[in-house]
This record gives sequence, structure tokens and C-alpha cells, in this order.
Amino acid sequence: MNSTIEQVMTTDVVSCSKTATVADAARLMRDRNIGDVLVTDNSGKLAGIVTDRDMVVRCLADGADPNVTLGEVCTTDLATLTRDASIDEAVRMMSERSMRRVPVVDRGKPIGIVSLGDLAIERDPQSALGEISAAAPTH
Repeated sequence: MNSTIEQVMTTDVVSCSKTATVADAARLMRDRNIGDVLVTDNSGKLAGIVTDRDMVVRCLADGADPNVTLGEVCTTDLATLTRDASIDEAVRMMSERSMRRVPVVDRGKPIGIVSLGDLAIERDPQSALGEISAAAPTH
């Protein structure tokens, strides 16, 4: 049987309201040692995603105020997966759209995220990416 996203996704996702600031998200990323924050609307539904790279490219590089809201800088054209999606479906989607991470939703609300590292560990744990992704963070 084909493995599902639910078996490999990270369920300890961090989300912020779209009214939170880039500075708020940066502190969360630092404190939690993560590279992305899911952005939610007032009802808790997924509204976007912001990555550490987004913050550098869309904010810092352009001299934007760190108090700009996540709603103003997050990526809103999102592809998502459901918990019962197959690993193959995730790989195909991420490859076709050049994505590094995909939010997993249930009725529009974020319940997880799947990354290239998650898929590498599942597909080939002995590969360089699989080994690096499985290692505990050092910072």
C-alpha cells in the first residue's frame, strides 16, 4: 500500500494570524528553529505561508518595515495536500511546482506540513538528503 502524507508530515506546525508582523514570525522561526510559518485568517483557515527566504527577499532586501503584516508578504497562491494524499502525489506536486514545503489541510485548516526532507526520509533514508533531514538541528 502507498504511504500517505499523514504518515510523514510534520504535525507540530506553527501558524500566525495574517495580522501578525514579520518581526513576530521571525522571532517564532528563531525560537522554534523552523524556516516557515503558516498564515491563517480570522477563522483559522490557511491564508498563506511565509518562509525565512520570503522575509529576506520580500522585506529586508527591499528595506520594508519589520512591522509589516504577514498578510502583506505571505505567499497566497498555495497548493495544499490532505492527510490521505499519497507520497507520490506530493512528490509530483512539489516537483512540478518547484516547491520545498506543502501545507496539509483539513477543511481548509492547517494540520501539518510536508517538506522535501520529510519525503527524502520516507523515500530513501540513506540518501544524503535523507540523512541530513533526519539529523537533529545543531542550532
